[in-house]
Amino acid sequence: MQRYPMTPQGHAALEAELKELKTVDRPRITASIAEAREHGDLKENAEYHAAREQQGFCEARIRDIEAKLAGAQVIDPTTLPQEGRVVFGVTVVIENMDTEEEKRYKIVGDDEADFKAGKISVNSPIARGLIGKSEGDEARIETPSGVVEYEIMEVVYD
Repeated sequence: MQRYPMTPQGHAALEAELKELKTVDRPRITASIAEAREHGDLKENAEYHAAREQQGFCEARIRDIEAKLAGAQVIDPTTLPQEGRVVFGVTVVIENMDTEEEKRYKIVGDDEADFKAGKISVNSPIARGLIGKSEGDEARIETPSGVVEYEIMEVVYD
């Protein structure tokens, strides 16, 4: 079984989405299908076909979330030894050694990643280049525009 690392917040968000899909979206879509059936000929009933397509997407997402929750490996960084090392779930402050620009990223699971919110996937090139390093270390990250060197300024176990 595949394991899906996630933070406690990411796990809770998936559970909330699953509950929403099962208790709100699924019944709404079922009602839409029933209503569309009442309109007669199903072959040329666009509402019916749209509702069935929605149902397919909803059921697929439910299966996807259930599989991820079943294989979830919830990692709470606050319970880890705070040694200043970059590990899953921490927030890391890095400084570009050329431009001296600081960036702050939280390393999270794939489903939680939101680059604009400063959350990067543990599988991203930046996270892979930082994992295992400690405060004060330098990391060379391969980017589309070339190699960028960063210094790890701070590691926060939040």
